[in-house]
Amino acid sequence: MADSTLFGDPFRRFFWSPLIWSGSPSAAMDWLETPFSHIFKIDVPGSGREDVKVQLEEGNVLSVRSEGSSAKEEEQQQLKEVVWHVAERGRGSFSRQIALPDNVRADQIKAHVENGVLTVVVPKEPIPPKPKPRTIAVSSKL
Repeated sequence: MADSTLFGDPFRRFFWSPLIWSGSPSAAMDWLETPFSHIFKIDVPGSGREDVKVQLEEGNVLSVRSEGSSAKEEEQQQLKEVVWHVAERGRGSFSRQIALPDNVRADQIKAHVENGVLTVVVPKEPIPPKPKPRTIAVSSKL
């Protein structure tokens, strides 16, 4: 029953870690856990692989950053005689840090961007099998 408590992984870090979420609302994220990995899906509309930086930092913290330029700036450079009346669709910068659980394989993290979504797959260490009950022989000396 201890595995299904509210304060088990990953929620334990949410309450006791000083650095779990940081970022802007434009970087909406889903965190899924399978038996074999943690999967993070982060919205990065208009960003390509060269715009997004994913790093593993000290303390098992996954850091995702993007320095986006606005569509207005890009198009103004191309069209000098254009007058903008409204510019709400610009790509903003964001930064997000996620404290990873202890049971991850940091050397096997993979990330890719497709259709405005960054997917980061963080494999988990396999759970060792539970020991089978057995009788322990008792001797007079160790």
